[in-house]
Amino acid sequence: NMLEVRNVTKKFVKKNKNNQSEEFLADNDISFTAKEGEVVGIIGPNGAGKTTLLRMIAGIMEPTSGEVLIDSKTHQEDMIGIKKKIAFLSGNTKLYKDISPYELLEMTGSYYEVDKKTLEKRIKAIVKKFNMESFLHQKIATLSTGQYQRTSIARCLVHNPEYYILDEATSGLDVISSKSILDFIKEVKEENKCIIYSTHYMEEAENICDKIVMINKGKVIAQGTPTEICKKTKTTNLRDSFFALIGDKYE
Repeated sequence: NMLEVRNVTKKFVKKNKNNQSEEFLADNDISFTAKEGEVVGIIGPNGAGKTTLLRMIAGIMEPTSGEVLIDSKTHQEDMIGIKKKIAFLSGNTKLYKDISPYELLEMTGSYYEVDKKTLEKRIKAIVKKFNMESFLHQKIATLSTGQYQRTSIARCLVHNPEYYILDEATSGLDVISSKSILDFIKEVKEENKCIIYSTHYMEEAENICDKIVMINKGKVIAQGTPTEICKKTKTTNLRDSFFALIGDKYE
């Protein structure tokens, strides 16, 4: 199992100060691979191009050039097959407010065509895993942030995907909720799944990622293990590495 990002570029057109249309590259010629049992961190400041990149990997957006291959196929070649293999979770994923977590999990399962028996078993295991019994049949609108977040992750597990694409999933969460996400990443890694994880929290990435793809202004400025990047930049942590790599170009 392998995910490959090959020379992916995404071009957008925006208006400049004089109201003229101007092209800019949200992502510029990005390449990396991710294997099963590997957590790959896409790290960089806000506005670096992380969300656009993860949306292209998840098949929500199409690259302007380059390609994303999942098990040697592009989204266009195997749209349904790939959708069943991946789960996408972003920090601002919204859930239906008027249904309960249980109803959401059932709905997600049927969307992914998981058969009823398997689905019931999976829901039971997920509810136990995330300790959801106490709020399982409450309306999602009434949940606390931590409960909402657990429901959001639970939704990703129902179809037992092979690839998890997590976009700033811990952004703005309290320490307990973010810990539940980081623990979850460690667990799915042990199950030999592949996790692509974007964050601007460098310390978090350092602790959890096998491989780092550091991007700034749409370009890869370093990639490798956290240790390799620190060694190369003669620094002791990824935050310092980042500043060493961009020099005075930070605006």
